[in-house]
Amino acid sequence: MKAVFVKGHSAVSVDDIKTPELSSDGDVLVKMRACGLCGSDLEKVYGEYGMSSGRLGHEPAGEVVIAGKDTKGFTPGDRVFIHHHVACYSCHYCLHGDHTMCPAYQTSNISPCGLAERFLVPAWNVSRGGLIKLPDNVSFDEASLVEPLACCIRAWNKCNFHKGDDITVLGAGPAGLMHVLLAQAFGAGRIFVLDINDFRLKFAKRYGVDAFNSTEQDLAAKIKSETGGRGVDICVVATGSTKALLQSFDLTRKGGKIMLFGVPPKGSQISYDMSKLYSSEHSLIPSYAASEIETNQALRLISEKRVDMASLITHRFDIKNAAEAVKCAHEAKDAMKVIVTTES
Repeated sequence: MKAVFVKGHSAVSVDDIKTPELSSDGDVLVKMRACGLCGSDLEKVYGEYGMSSGRLGHEPAGEVVIAGKDTKGFTPGDRVFIHHHVACYSCHYCLHGDHTMCPAYQTSNISPCGLAERFLVPAWNVSRGGLIKLPDNVSFDEASLVEPLACCIRAWNKCNFHKGDDITVLGAGPAGLMHVLLAQAFGAGRIFVLDINDFRLKFAKRYGVDAFNSTEQDLAAKIKSETGGRGVDICVVATGSTKALLQSFDLTRKGGKIMLFGVPPKGSQISYDMSKLYSSEHSLIPSYAASEIETNQALRLISEKRVDMASLITHRFDIKNAAEAVKCAHEAKDAMKVIVTTES
């Protein structure tokens, strides 16, 4: 079978490897049908990813091929979403709601990765909600966007959002536009989107939001004038750019929330006057990944058609052309969400 791996900086390869075998009666073997490419995947290939896992593909959906005899309720042919990391839900972190900080979260994973024709979902993941059956009205393409939408939902759950709040999203990539879709679904007020990529700014305008080039002069003054002189209530930094993070402080009202959502490259640093942070009472809130709680919320939103996730998909590549898919997503000349598929 074919699987995709990082092979040095800016390079991936599609290798032929042995299909994984069940090692316990609680394992499940899944055939991948669609898997999205994420900004963290691109950071692993082209940047300096700061987290421990270097595996590619954590947004897979597919079909059960083999289910161990101790897997409750799963049978071959079941259409499923698969979460690559699963918390224990019983440690100190989990009991405080910090599921993605659970020591078991990073160590749990699918094998060899989500960008593979087949992969093994270990019993740990299966028994803790990491394998979820798909409703009939959710396609594999849509299901491949469950995980990133769940990550966005977790960020919103941490922001104390109020209906009517004004929002700025810095970064008009797939994740940024998922935040836009959620803002609209949740009843936000004015929504502003900033980026430097003209294609993505034009794409964002399809959703009826105000989109600006982030290098535009007096942008902070313009957004404040549109929000009663205050600035936005919540600023979502959906890019790893430290310049965008610094810009967010000028766009956010006093007492507002700044959500650090994009993945900063390892070693990133900023210099900021902390007295301004203190006097403005800005809250800087990082949000990393998601648990099965948000995953189920995301799947429900997609199934209920409250968010149009399929509209974000611009490119589909067969797994044998995964290197082209990664390049397409990285260059983003005419691409929004890029997914990798296998034949049915």
